[in-house]
Amino acid sequence: MLNLNSTIDLDLKRFFRWWKRELDFLVPEKLKQLVNDRQGYIIISPEGNQLALSYTDDEQFEFLAKLDRSEAGVAGYKALLATDERLAKANVILRLRGQDAVQKELGLPAAAKENLQQVVAYELDRYTPFKAEQVYFAVKPLAGMSEPGQIRVMLILTTREILDGLYEDVKAMGLSPLLADYDESANDLNQRDDMYNLLPEGLRQKTAKAPRLIYTTLVTMACILLAAVIALPVLFEYQSVKTLQRKTLALEKDAKKVRELQANLDSVIDETRQLISEKKAKPPVIEILNVLSTLIKNDTWLSYLQYSDGHLQIQGESPAASTLIAVLEASEPFANARFVSPVTQDSLTKLERFQITVDVTNTGGIDGK
Repeated sequence: MLNLNSTIDLDLKRFFRWWKRELDFLVPEKLKQLVNDRQGYIIISPEGNQLALSYTDDEQFEFLAKLDRSEAGVAGYKALLATDERLAKANVILRLRGQDAVQKELGLPAAAKENLQQVVAYELDRYTPFKAEQVYFAVKPLAGMSEPGQIRVMLILTTREILDGLYEDVKAMGLSPLLADYDESANDLNQRDDMYNLLPEGLRQKTAKAPRLIYTTLVTMACILLAAVIALPVLFEYQSVKTLQRKTLALEKDAKKVRELQANLDSVIDETRQLISEKKAKPPVIEILNVLSTLIKNDTWLSYLQYSDGHLQIQGESPAASTLIAVLEASEPFANARFVSPVTQDSLTKLERFQITVDVTNTGGIDGK
């Protein structure tokens, strides 16, 4: 069952070592060889009074020879070196076998993880029959489950007498060992950063800083180039999106102005249509006068005329005021003609005084005139 309360152990150093190894393939092999001329490994193991030599690289493992631990063995290695050019560029590993070393699995508190060497050195006489000054030892963390609050490690040790003697024999051959390990817990030669080493600092091969610095620089540049390959398309897409956003914003502003102009134009059109409608609904007074002058005969004259809200009111005198009602009713622009006061007769002119109101219904008769 999944335990959600478990602590995630994130080892940043291990992560970056793994990341470096994964990116290592980006550096061309020929360029690696220019920076570091070391290729392959010579593995030297003691077998009594002899040394067993093997060669290994990424592709093969080859047994080379058994040499005596004497001047004859030194001469034999020089002869072997003269016939095999691979050996001159190979790293040297001392690999102990059988009773030359021992290993023991330990359970330690998790707090000791950061200082494994010091913790084990302090308690070495409790774990083994040796004291720290009698042996060379290394501590290798083990993968897998352990008790809560505990870590599993492998302790590998050998006596100083054994490893010092082997080192002197190899040194006499003109070799400088890179590291020493134990056959039953041999290092993975493809995982250089995770190797343990039984050799003390004073006996280890001195590596030149310049090639390592150059190699690290090359790997760093490869990482930067990879990051650039990943990041540049994203950056270009981002810039394209920003450019499109700016253009879209400018177009939106122009569209807003066009919409405002369209709204103003529509408003003007509506007002114009309204004015035209009102104009058609209310014909000019001069046209109404023209129609009246056509309808009313010369023996009738008007003394008063008022036009308001579609109603026309006229006053005047006529020989026969009642005939005006029929004349106005028969005309298309007018309707509902009526007297608004009684008709009277002027005693001097003998003409009938009238006051008539008529509705102006439309301008059809006027416009068609």
